[in-house]
Amino acid sequence: MAGSGVSWSERAVRLLRRMNSFYSAGSSRCQCWHFSVGGMEVGLVPPAVLEQLRRFPDVFSFKEEKRLELNPGLASYHDRSSAMDRVLQRLREEERFTCLQGWRDEKYEVMPQFSDPPLMCMERAATSLFGVKRYGVHVNGFTRQPDGQLAMWVARRSLSKQTYPGLLDNMVAGGIASQKGIRDTLIKECAEEASIPECIAAAARPVGTVSYTYEDGEGVFSECQFVFDLEVSSDFSPSVGDGEVHQFYLWPIEKVKDALVTEEFKQNCALVVLDFLIRHSYLHPDTEPNYLELVVGLHRPL
Repeated sequence: MAGSGVSWSERAVRLLRRMNSFYSAGSSRCQCWHFSVGGMEVGLVPPAVLEQLRRFPDVFSFKEEKRLELNPGLASYHDRSSAMDRVLQRLREEERFTCLQGWRDEKYEVMPQFSDPPLMCMERAATSLFGVKRYGVHVNGFTRQPDGQLAMWVARRSLSKQTYPGLLDNMVAGGIASQKGIRDTLIKECAEEASIPECIAAAARPVGTVSYTYEDGEGVFSECQFVFDLEVSSDFSPSVGDGEVHQFYLWPIEKVKDALVTEEFKQNCALVVLDFLIRHSYLHPDTEPNYLELVVGLHRPL
């Protein structure tokens, strides 16, 4: 699967660099303004977004040293969230940003760190406009073959899905919505996407996180995924639930490894699989020339 003389290792490095493009030379990082709510920094706002926000002086204050503040007079979670929603609805109606065309009516919490109390919530589709941190849960589903080798369950996203239709994905994955916890999200997504009952989903083991920040035409995406491994019996098969998934495949690890560096795999989900390969010793520092860069690239601070 190397193709065009490019090795698997180099393709994996390129994947990580794309998913951490915000740290690369030539990114908009130096032009972004720090976004604060209640005196705490929660995001980074790209220049194109700043231009539009100047139209809402009752909601945003532009300060020295590239600092954008939500109006301090908006002192409560409810008031902040409502004010932000009014701005976003206006920008959506005016079709100012393409990301708002994918409006989901799903809220994400906004806070400096995941463990901090949320300061406000905002529409999921708009989070990239403010570079606020987004969190999710991803599950590596795998089983042991009769020969002792591992095989992984891979999902193909629905062909009609709003984002990344038809691409390969982890067995289960989903964002952590407002007022939802990690375990709640895990159980919910397992049931909805893959028809996995709670008695099986509850056996998923938390194994760490994968974090990265990239930018594209829709803004800055600063994301952290809580990663779980779920070993299932050889006679278990996930099945399509809410229509988010088109089909599930059970593939040998080597096939999954080859696929994750292709355009067929959703890129952030490919990182979750790459993390699995490292943790389960399918990649070894003696034989993988870019081992250290791969490990570091999976855990960039947000």
